[in-house]
Amino acid sequence: MAVLGFPASNCNVFPSSYPCGRRRRHFDGGYVRCGIAEASGQPAPMGQKTKYKDGVFEKVFMALFARKMEKFGRATPTSTSTEKKGLFDYDYDSFVNVSRRVMEGRTRLQQQQVVREVLISMLPPGAPAQFRKLFPPTRWAAEFNAALTVPFFHWLVGPSEVVEVEVNGVKQKSGVLIKKCRYLENSGCVGMCVNMCKIPTQDFFTNEFGLPLTMIPNFEDMSCEMVYGQVPPKFEDDPVSKQPCLTSFCSIANPNSSQCPKLQA
Repeated sequence: MAVLGFPASNCNVFPSSYPCGRRRRHFDGGYVRCGIAEASGQPAPMGQKTKYKDGVFEKVFMALFARKMEKFGRATPTSTSTEKKGLFDYDYDSFVNVSRRVMEGRTRLQQQQVVREVLISMLPPGAPAQFRKLFPPTRWAAEFNAALTVPFFHWLVGPSEVVEVEVNGVKQKSGVLIKKCRYLENSGCVGMCVNMCKIPTQDFFTNEFGLPLTMIPNFEDMSCEMVYGQVPPKFEDDPVSKQPCLTSFCSIANPNSSQCPKLQA
């Protein structure tokens, strides 16, 4: 779902000390730290939930997105109608809860289709065609969109940084390293990560915008790498298709299954 976002009013940029892997190198500009309420200014260690202090822009965007998704969510006896809820009645937890209700009673593909419809509804008419004209699938377009992702999508995924990646044998700064994904951290669900974020976001950029994007979540530390310019693999060829539940974090996890049930058709 990392397709739209608002800039934050409480952001700053500072050099990163994040240990880089084989394909990751630091972007000289550092990474953006926005809204983290931890004393260290860093995401909380694995197993602990990071505290955020969201500003006006973040809360408004959470509400806009949640309202769009509410239309597809299964109603609950205690749910409040969207007409009675104001922009500031939503927070990140309620946004994630709406995502859970959207998943209920839907197949993997149906969940992904809902996200696509929500994303389309957030854009003005003709936006995908205009995007294709402005950003043809070039190295510059990939690097530019990677740079935009860091400050604009922090509300959804948390702090991130631009990193150097290799795409078709060429090294370029079109990668975005999400240090600890806020969406995965709060949902604790592999299926929500894959069906409500990774796959629909990849498909949206690749098929609607014409700019290939591959997202590579790391379920061991909840980080994620976004690689603009890289064509995503088919679902059955993607390692995430065989990912088991995060039994330590997911309340509905099936510890006896080798694959998260939400990843099944």
